[in-house]
Amino acid sequence: MTTQTTATKTVAAPAPNTPSGLIGIPPHLGRALATGGSVLAVVSTFLAWTWTAAFPGDLTVYGYPGGLQVLVLVGGALATLFCLASYGIKGLGWLTPAGADAAVKYAVLGTFATAWYAVVSISVELGGVVNLEPGGYVVAAATLIALIGALALPFERPEPDPIDPEASGWEQFTHDAAHTMAVLRAAFSSGSPRPVRTLPSYAEILIIVAILAVALVVFTYGIGTEYDELFVGFLITAGFGFSALNRSGLIAHASQISARHQNITVCGAFVAAALFPFTQTDDQYATLGVYILIFATVALGLNIVVGLAGLLDLGYVAFLGVGAYAAALVSGSPSSPFGVHFPFWAAVLVGAIASLVFGVLIGAPTLRLRGDYLAIVTLGFGEIFRIAVNNTDGTSGPDITNGSNGIASIPDLNILGFDLGVAHDIGGFTIGRFANYFFLMLLITAVVVLVFRRSGDSRIGRAWVAIREDETAALAMGINGFRVKLIAFAVGATLAGLAGTVQAHVTYTVTPEQYLFAGTTPPNSAFLLAAVVLGGMGTIAGPLIGAALLFLIPNKLQFLGDYQLLAFGLALVLLMRFRPEGLIPNRRRQLEFHEEADAPTVLSKTGA
Repeated sequence: MTTQTTATKTVAAPAPNTPSGLIGIPPHLGRALATGGSVLAVVSTFLAWTWTAAFPGDLTVYGYPGGLQVLVLVGGALATLFCLASYGIKGLGWLTPAGADAAVKYAVLGTFATAWYAVVSISVELGGVVNLEPGGYVVAAATLIALIGALALPFERPEPDPIDPEASGWEQFTHDAAHTMAVLRAAFSSGSPRPVRTLPSYAEILIIVAILAVALVVFTYGIGTEYDELFVGFLITAGFGFSALNRSGLIAHASQISARHQNITVCGAFVAAALFPFTQTDDQYATLGVYILIFATVALGLNIVVGLAGLLDLGYVAFLGVGAYAAALVSGSPSSPFGVHFPFWAAVLVGAIASLVFGVLIGAPTLRLRGDYLAIVTLGFGEIFRIAVNNTDGTSGPDITNGSNGIASIPDLNILGFDLGVAHDIGGFTIGRFANYFFLMLLITAVVVLVFRRSGDSRIGRAWVAIREDETAALAMGINGFRVKLIAFAVGATLAGLAGTVQAHVTYTVTPEQYLFAGTTPPNSAFLLAAVVLGGMGTIAGPLIGAALLFLIPNKLQFLGDYQLLAFGLALVLLMRFRPEGLIPNRRRQLEFHEEADAPTVLSKTGA
């Protein structure tokens, strides 16, 4: 008896690290869909999205994008460029030094989010999808097709971690969820950018000028958004656009080029900032600009204490208040009991010296403490300052600060005959009151940046970093820890007082309620610390950008009402979860949080 056996056919399993996409369609088809959808999204912005001008931005015009259409146009154009670069088209390789696929995914996802936010907003506010014109349907379909295609682009899938066969159902679920998150991270990750080749100096300087010009345009557009829907769309587009540029490697190349010309970059940044008032037709947004600069300057001073020296100060806003009150008392206010009117330079010296003295007096007995204990002491100082100026009203204490009413009617500054309180015509442009203070505050910010850079690169700056990294080891190496920390505390307090002298004249009035530990509007100690951590501790650009975002976003999110702080706090939690080193991180801290990162291309304490 013969037994015939038939060999079973086994289906070949895919290789363990075979690149594949999140969506199971061929990669070449996915790339074509992403490219075609992005191009169609750009075309759709020249069509009408709704029939009525009741929706903000007037999206009823053919051939002329407006409002949210402009944002979709920018996002679609960026996605199209990255898609074309992914085909290896000659002349576009410089766009993707770290690879194109991750950049395509972020750019397409941002365009999709902005377009669908616009379509949903039109439908909700106007009462249904019937209010959409053909352009609205086209942009929704085009961005969805582009997203499907982008998610089909291949990537290296990580191997799942082994799991105990006897694991419980919950353990199996958490294991699968962790692997899913690892796959998603791998899908949107990119490789290391290739080193940027050295260009002629004039070419690199022109690149820096172009980068600063783009930054000025983006900031001007963001601060000038006239309605809530446009600002939310701007946040979506800017966030995903920056992520796409970062994944493409362009941000790394820009950082390397700017690091070669640090002085030119810093000077160019201040020139670009000085051009901001000339882009405005009135003083409305210059008001936001001067408050952002005040907030940013104080945050940069706190960065010396927290970012360089590693001292957690929870009452730092009190030094801003000391400078503001000291300047207000000697600037000719009728509420001042002293009845003196010092010139500006003298008032600045009074405010800065008063903050310096308070910094030394508070720091001398407390800086021998470390960590949480020091934080509690500084928090107590902030509250003591607020309570003290509230009680020196002539009833509960001596009549110095006018109590809860504060020092009012502080006159405008007059510097060498130039009255900052009235408008001036410069080159055919009318520069209003807040624009005048914007220029003054920009000059003070430049001084603070200079102090930060020079002190950070000095012997004392290296001692601060040593204390921050390991105080015990620094003391063993012969560093006088108490003296070094006291200098950091005094310098930070002086810079805060310097900004406070200008704040007193900008706001006309200083009151105790302006200097809380936490509140809905900055500056306060919590927001200042958040600006340093969010932007990137130990850097120059980090706190400046963090302060600008923390001041501008709450100001623009007032339409959320009681949910404003909830949404804002949730955004901060997510940012700290996925980018704990900050937006513009110090390279050392970036390597601490991401040990798998490559060795730094450019070593710098001041970041990009």
